[in-house]
Parts: sequence; C-alpha cells; structure tokens
Amino acid sequence: MPKVTVDIPKELYDDMMEHVGRDKKFVNQSDAIRTAIRKMLDQMDEIDRRHGRLKNKSRE
Repeated sequence: MPKVTVDIPKELYDDMMEHVGRDKKFVNQSDAIRTAIRKMLDQMDEIDRRHGRLKNKSRE
C-alpha cells in the first residue's frame, strides 16, 4: 500500500482527531483519511456522472 505524507492546517487536524480513537468513529488517522478520500471520490464521480463525463459504474 502506498504511503502519502500531507500537510494540513492544525484546525482540520484537531477537528479530525475529535473523531479518532477508542470508541470513536475512526480507529486511527489513516482510517479517517481513507474514509474522507473515498467519500470525496464518490462525490466527484456523482458530479461527473451528472455532467455526462462519467458513465454509470456499478457500486460494490
């Protein structure tokens, strides 16, 4: 699995960390970031689909 390093504003980091940890929505930072990327890509696919730039793909 490729590794990616990013710089993010402290405010975004702090907001994310409120949802990361034991008994929270995400088990770790990587899980939170992967989930955010998947959601963003799904939204971008939907926008492209509406504008005729992407054919319908079956969801897994």
